[in-house]
Amino acid sequence: MPGGRLTQQERQQIALGLTDGLAYAEIARKLERPTSTITREVLRNGGPTAYRADLAHRATQQRARRKEPAAPRDRGTPAQPHGRDAQAVRAYEEMFTTVLIQSGTPKMMARVMSCLTLTDTGSLTAAELVQRLQVSPASVSKAVAFLESQGMIRRERDERRRERYVVDNDIMYQSMMASARSTAHMVDIARQGVGVLGSGTPAATRLENIARFLDFVSESITRAAEQARDILHTQPEPPKDSTVGSQDVRGRSVG
Repeated sequence: MPGGRLTQQERQQIALGLTDGLAYAEIARKLERPTSTITREVLRNGGPTAYRADLAHRATQQRARRKEPAAPRDRGTPAQPHGRDAQAVRAYEEMFTTVLIQSGTPKMMARVMSCLTLTDTGSLTAAELVQRLQVSPASVSKAVAFLESQGMIRRERDERRRERYVVDNDIMYQSMMASARSTAHMVDIARQGVGVLGSGTPAATRLENIARFLDFVSESITRAAEQARDILHTQPEPPKDSTVGSQDVRGRSVG
């Protein structure tokens, strides 16, 4: 029943697929369901690491009993620009969020990061994030602090003196550089351990190998990130009706 509600048996298959590390698309093919259906089902019921078939089925039944004949909330999402399909954009945002979660980003941080990344302006205020994601201001504040510490976003003040959270066009470069700095710090800590444990001892040798490996990786990441930005970095053309000033877009011009 591709167009009907998920059955309890299908939810059990989803749980098994997640346990086996299958991608949502692969689970969807096995069940002959759209990938977006599987994505929404998992995110609505605890995410890929906490999904439980029985709990998900019971929660769906409870939601169905409470459901009123009213239009579903759109989480405050405005009409989509550029002729985009709003449903397709929402499904993609859920998929993008799921990938971030699977890569190790905490759920709320992944939701904020996805929301910012998929916004044309690349920036939103705390109030706008609260409205779009339907979460508390405290949740947004915590997520923003984490993302900023990882070099994923930055803060700035707009003309109304409101604090905005910004994803730059060279987001991956900034993230890679933050990762390289963190890795370099781990190298220093590992080498301090060599002195503490005694050079030549088994434990110290292990730490020295860790330090050498991470040192090589950190330098490689930094070098590759610099080269990639020089070669690949581009800026989108601003919309003709855009009122966004140059201060809203960071990064270098190409040409």
